[in-house]
Amino acid sequence: MKVKIGKHTSDRKANRLKKKIRIRKTVTGTAERPRLCVFRSGKHMYAQIINDVDGTTLVAVSSLGNEDKSGIELAKHVGVEAAKAATSKKITSVVFDRNGYLYHGRIKSLAEGAREGGLNF
Repeated sequence: MKVKIGKHTSDRKANRLKKKIRIRKTVTGTAERPRLCVFRSGKHMYAQIINDVDGTTLVAVSSLGNEDKSGIELAKHVGVEAAKAATSKKITSVVFDRNGYLYHGRIKSLAEGAREGGLNF
């Protein structure tokens, strides 16, 4: 995986992208255990379940349209929705990709929500 880090990229984002590259060397999704990839922006959370062998996105869920919740509650809701969508496609086991973010706060809440929804990782 190649990522270009430009001269105007902040140090914080550059460090996250370097971590992302190190993580993706070992974490890959297969047909049996696809990858649950998480992205967080300032307001919203996004989760995708990806089969890296075929290069296809199986499930995509985001927090867009859920303006009544914010922060940790919103992340947990996205995790539960991702788990519901995955179980409807008969996906029960995934590999968690935190995408270079630290495992706390909204990322941890999304993972807990996905586990409550029925995903195993």
